[in-house]
Amino acid sequence: MNMIEKEKIKRILATDCGSTTTKAILIEKRGEEYRLIVRGEAPTTVEAPFEDVTRGVLNAVREVEELTGVKILEGEKIIKPYKDEKEGVDIYVSTSSAGGGLQMMVAGVVLTMTAESAQRAALGAGAIVMDVIASNDGRLPHEKIERIRNLRPDMILLSGGVDGGTISHVVELAELIRAADPKPRFGIGYKLPVIYAGNKDAREHILKILKEHTALEIVENIRPVLERENLQPARHKIHDLFMEHVMAHAPGYKKLMEWTDVPIMPTPGAVGLLIEQVGRSENIEVLGVDIGGATTDIFSCFRDRRAESEELVFNRTVSANLGMSYSISNVLREAGIENIIRWIPFKIDEGDLRNRIRNKMIRPTTIPHTLEELKIEQAIAREALRLALEQHKSMAVGLKGIQQERTISDAFAQALTGETLVNMMTLNLIIGSGGILSHAPRRVQAAMMMIDGFLPEGITRLAVDSIFMMPHLGVLSTVHPIAAKQVFDKDCLIRLGTCIAPVGEGREGIKVMKIKIYKKDGEIIEKDCYYSEIYLIPLPEGEKAKVEIVPEKGFDIGAGRGKKLETEIEGGVVGIIIDCRGRPLNLPKEESKRIELLNKWASAVNLYPK
Repeated sequence: MNMIEKEKIKRILATDCGSTTTKAILIEKRGEEYRLIVRGEAPTTVEAPFEDVTRGVLNAVREVEELTGVKILEGEKIIKPYKDEKEGVDIYVSTSSAGGGLQMMVAGVVLTMTAESAQRAALGAGAIVMDVIASNDGRLPHEKIERIRNLRPDMILLSGGVDGGTISHVVELAELIRAADPKPRFGIGYKLPVIYAGNKDAREHILKILKEHTALEIVENIRPVLERENLQPARHKIHDLFMEHVMAHAPGYKKLMEWTDVPIMPTPGAVGLLIEQVGRSENIEVLGVDIGGATTDIFSCFRDRRAESEELVFNRTVSANLGMSYSISNVLREAGIENIIRWIPFKIDEGDLRNRIRNKMIRPTTIPHTLEELKIEQAIAREALRLALEQHKSMAVGLKGIQQERTISDAFAQALTGETLVNMMTLNLIIGSGGILSHAPRRVQAAMMMIDGFLPEGITRLAVDSIFMMPHLGVLSTVHPIAAKQVFDKDCLIRLGTCIAPVGEGREGIKVMKIKIYKKDGEIIEKDCYYSEIYLIPLPEGEKAKVEIVPEKGFDIGAGRGKKLETEIEGGVVGIIIDCRGRPLNLPKEESKRIELLNKWASAVNLYPK
């Protein structure tokens, strides 16, 4: 698509085929900028009795037609290009996670090194990683063969060895794959895609072993030297094969692929692309979360402070077992009942809580009808967010297997594992999406779920995706980055405000810091802030203010313990939340004291109706 065409684009149609719902959005150029006009949705139709994804797409698009009066469909064809105000669109793009998304298996030589790099490449491309097989993972060859055969992944990513290193291990892995002779999940009579992204010296051997048995693709090594990861070529190849193999065999996708102007992307891959662009275009550290019914995805861009360039590194993890409906019982199991109860601001019996959670699992589409139910659901969401971030921290790490120069005393303590890149103090922006955050009855509830679940430190902006259109905009950004950015800024992001959270611990009632806020209209707000308190200061969306913060000597707001910080903060629909509950946040063990505190904090920020 050349630039001239891009200038002429007036109307864009985008869809996201999710596991339960297909969502369509219509974007139009109004004056000099692109804006969201309307959205439509319909149930996804991948499963029986329909077994044709395009039915759901047509239904969602018909809703868009009804709401706008614009004719987009001619029978089952999308009218292109834009004819006039009442007919046609210029481009159509789509993402999909229907049919279980993209399911992959990765293999590498050393579990914590090449195999982990391979896992990061697959996750970054939007895949669910079903298993990681490594030469040193402790399983016997026949167990590995059995595992590969039983899982039936959509594709396998094989890596191993630095360029010029030993080849025997990665050749053994290839032989295991050949022996397993795995069959793909969809479609009969075609070969399973395998991507080889390992030691380049082993390519000839790999070709000999796998060429006849699989649809083999060879790309650059993801770990050419120990000190560097090269994930992009493998990620791009995963996207290509996702289209050619997985999507082409899923029900109705062949037809859908003929309609779209660019390849269909896996939903999480598209969201990740967008979050990464936000980080790079503004040169900030970003954390994004999409909390769904079955899975929770976390995306991040953090600087690698150990690398000389301190460049932003993008990571994605999917917690396939943490969600708010289908996987809600897993949240209970992973967090433990006491960790969920600690966020519930009233007395509740453990058995009663377990039953409520199980009911949600067997009836995943129900929504809370009482304030009590809402509070319970939001308590569970806090734990799902906390656990998903823990899992993300363990994957978003500096490279492993590299010796770092340290003092002698450090040398003995040096672990093999890399340190996490996730740094809550330097993080600039958190973006939340998914039903529980995007559709919370009050925006402040979304802000508090993210603050309690992620415990940001220092100064952090908070936002939510208004109606979950990040996937649409992610895929659109590959053809029209300007349109994607304008709609993202104006219609997608709802800026909640800024969280100010000093790090340190103290006793209830001691002074933590003094803050001065200089508003644009000349008003100056001064406040002494005390331990175990939360304060809400209104500052409208789009407004910025200068702040001076002087923490007491045991507390750090970003400049060091007791060090003054001057910076600019941004307002939002919630405002400025000053969180002096301490980091780490310790809730009282005693039930009545804990409930009293939770309710005090809730009323300080108008969390729930009185």
